[in-house]
Amino acid sequence: MAVDFGVFVPQGWRMDLVGIEDPYQQYEAMTRVAKVADETGAYDSIWVYDHFHTVPEPTMETTFEAWTISAGLARDTQNVKIGQMVTCNGYRNPAYLAKVASTVDVMSGGRLLCGIGAGWYEHEWRAYGYGFPEVPVRMRMFREACEIIHRMFTEDGPTFEGEFYTIDRPINEPKGVQKPHPPIWIGGGGEKVTLKLVAQWGDACNVGGDIETLKHKYEVLKGHCENVGRDYEEITRSTSINVYLIEEGEDPEEATKEHRGSTSYEEYSREFMVGTPQEIVERLGPMVDAGVNYFITYLPRVAYDPSPVEKFAREVIPNVG
Repeated sequence: MAVDFGVFVPQGWRMDLVGIEDPYQQYEAMTRVAKVADETGAYDSIWVYDHFHTVPEPTMETTFEAWTISAGLARDTQNVKIGQMVTCNGYRNPAYLAKVASTVDVMSGGRLLCGIGAGWYEHEWRAYGYGFPEVPVRMRMFREACEIIHRMFTEDGPTFEGEFYTIDRPINEPKGVQKPHPPIWIGGGGEKVTLKLVAQWGDACNVGGDIETLKHKYEVLKGHCENVGRDYEEITRSTSINVYLIEEGEDPEEATKEHRGSTSYEEYSREFMVGTPQEIVERLGPMVDAGVNYFITYLPRVAYDPSPVEKFAREVIPNVG
């Protein structure tokens, strides 16, 4: 099975720019990582998060806005695709989002991956004045948004009148460079709504979980594809991974000490795959066997030293799949 890889650039959401004081230099650090990934030739894509406030809690630290930096990175790179994991539907009208996405696809010469999801970060929603609808409401909003975005990408003058959104023959020109349209990546593993939307409107999904969870979710997706007459194999099946690379013989607990802070190694290692490149390859193998054909990788502290991006490209990517 062919397996592709993407890598997140440090945009601040995960407190990964706090060691750099000047905002311009923070942006340049992010761009530097994107360029390094691009120049390796190993990564299919670079990714950003769509968030306004840091995690694990909101702070006054920098978090760059996803679609602005997607546009900037489109011009700062040459080959890698640019994706968002994932655009929160509640933060932008879906017709407007489709217009923005189409523009970025043109700016990049056809390298956009349009990631979308229903959204979850309550503090952010309320702080920016979006309220925070209950899950069933957010999912109904998202269902309508997926259809609108797809139709904005593929139709001239589409119309739609739903519970939450209405469009009346909007002109979206140019629709983008990629044909039939920029790929739509749908994040989340909800079996009744999200994976059904993937089968109907998506070109890729991003699902998290352990091996058995991944297998189960993909079987559910396969069933939804059969129900709507969609070829399951044409859908990219991605998952996001956190990786901390160490050297052969290096003590994992000691190596991760600075990055994990007060977090115990036991807890940290549940969130991050800690290991040598060969050990990471061995851990990714069963995920490929479960059905994953695309990994989106987060590597810590690359804003200060992008060499792990190169090491992962050189010693992990060629050995997976």
